[in-house]
Amino acid sequence: MLDTVSLTIQPGQRVAIVGANGAGKSSLFQLLLGQLSPEQGSVSLPGGCRIAHMAQEVAASGRSARDFVLDGDHDLRRMERELAEAEHNEDDHAQARIHGELDVHEAWSAPRRAETLLRGLGFSDADTERPVSAFSGGWRIRLNLAQALMRPSDLLLLDEPTNHLDLDACLWLENWLRRYSGTLLFISHDRDFMDRVATHVVHFDRRKLELYTGNYSAFEGQRSERLAQQQAGFERQQARIAEIQRFIDRFKAQATKARQAQSRVKALERMEKIAPAHVDSPFSFEFPVADKVSSPLLSIRHGAAGYGDTVILNGIHLSLLPGSRIGLLGPNGAGKSTLMDALRGQATLLAGERTAGENLSVGYFAQHQLESLDLNASPFLHLQRLSPKASEQSIRNFLGGFDFHGDEALSAIRSFSGGEKARVALAVIAWQKPNLLLLDEPTNHLDLEMRQALTMALQNFSGAIVVVSHDRHLLRNTVDEFWLVNDGRVAEYDGDLEDYERWLADRRKDESEPPRRESQQGGSAAPVSEGRGSVAGAGVAGENAEDRKARKRAEAAIRQKLSPYRKQQSVLEKEMEQLHQKLTTLEGELSAPGLYQDGGKQQLKELLAQQAQFKGRLEDVEAQWLEISETVESLEAELVA
Repeated sequence: MLDTVSLTIQPGQRVAIVGANGAGKSSLFQLLLGQLSPEQGSVSLPGGCRIAHMAQEVAASGRSARDFVLDGDHDLRRMERELAEAEHNEDDHAQARIHGELDVHEAWSAPRRAETLLRGLGFSDADTERPVSAFSGGWRIRLNLAQALMRPSDLLLLDEPTNHLDLDACLWLENWLRRYSGTLLFISHDRDFMDRVATHVVHFDRRKLELYTGNYSAFEGQRSERLAQQQAGFERQQARIAEIQRFIDRFKAQATKARQAQSRVKALERMEKIAPAHVDSPFSFEFPVADKVSSPLLSIRHGAAGYGDTVILNGIHLSLLPGSRIGLLGPNGAGKSTLMDALRGQATLLAGERTAGENLSVGYFAQHQLESLDLNASPFLHLQRLSPKASEQSIRNFLGGFDFHGDEALSAIRSFSGGEKARVALAVIAWQKPNLLLLDEPTNHLDLEMRQALTMALQNFSGAIVVVSHDRHLLRNTVDEFWLVNDGRVAEYDGDLEDYERWLADRRKDESEPPRRESQQGGSAAPVSEGRGSVAGAGVAGENAEDRKARKRAEAAIRQKLSPYRKQQSVLEKEMEQLHQKLTTLEGELSAPGLYQDGGKQQLKELLAQQAQFKGRLEDVEAQWLEISETVESLEAELVA
């Protein structure tokens, strides 16, 4: 998977690991954990380095959620066992020593810290006493994450930590990781999460590792520039190869020129080939236009939703028109999935009138839908069953957009990964030409390229969309308005994702402020709009004027402190980008074959000196950028807190 690579991670860096599925990202973690051995070379860690990592599976157990999380602190559990043994042996000296160790370890606060982690990841207070076996697979993954965060560590390894998290838990996790004092390596396909957490990006590319300074957006910019330079270098090299080949073909048969021709052959063999810049995504699909459309597509009046005798949402009044693009926001357990089921016409709609348009066609995606796929059927057969008269070529062409080609399109999906099954489910939905898409966390298990393709397909979709997602990039680029599901109600939300994040931070402080953006007139609730999708609802009075003024004064003071740091950060980022460009240009110049002949020695010496100079300056600038960024993040955390 990797061939002759070198990588150095500095203490305190937060590194996002990106690359295509199967490139070896998880194998890198196994190397660091000692579960794999390198075929050549070595992997070294500082002496005494404490590693914490997030397990991908957890067996059912009768241990409570709190105890399971506390088990992550191995030293705590060891000292507890030793104390129990000392008490059993009535060894007063050992008991005193262990109590001292426990005090230094702050064992007295461990249960509270475990409960804080559980609450942050969406568990209720009552959940802390529930056994692990009572939780579903997705919630057990959250328990694994909490256990990894509980363990004191110098190096934290997280593999897809945002899978199975909702938006609230993602935002909490971001803030936790930004305060983490150790070194963090994490694999993620969530662009916003990487932008908020990462200080560096390691890219798996053609069996090599490339380290970039900055977050994911910075990586995209730097990589785009590298690819442009690489493509130009590739084209120049191809021209040079063609020129040498013409010389060889022309003179290899002439005795007087044979030696020169042979030297050109050796030059071609020595030349390190520059790979063409392949950046095309393997995914390219769309949601075809529905055959017929009704207006409105769906409406609910005087609705109540829940399960059995338990009402979770009341007073539901909503209407979805063609072109409605709605994102659902709300705390975990507030009823977003319950509302989704009510929109589908499921039994969760306990009261009220649901009116579906004559031509309503719903495409529904949720993680549990993957379980309804026929594991013994191929992607091809799934579509063929829906349209027996469709031609084989049309089905194959359609599946090709989801990167199912050749034999893979005809293989049973039983052995498919979670991401591949999700792609099959999305293909099945798109094939049926829905005019209303209900999507509940559609990006779980999808890699970056597929998420981008899904975002583009949703942008071009002409029907209505209602989506729940923790992927903020997808939300920002596909929905026009948000509905808030909270306190048993569904209401239009007059705010954006940043407003919602601030409200969540206030809510965690047990404040009862509703998530509304203040208007210039003092924060009154916005009127209900008559747009493509509408919800009737009313807000609750927010913070009083004095509190609001005090908060705004405090925020203004922090922003004033932030301003010079952000300017300096921007200057350093521009200099880093310029240095990367210069180094990329130098690498292209250093690939010229003429440099390594007698006449090019002086130029080669000068270029190598420039390269060393630029690399040294880049290291200095990166160190400055990291120091400034930590200050910026600390101040930004004060704004969010």
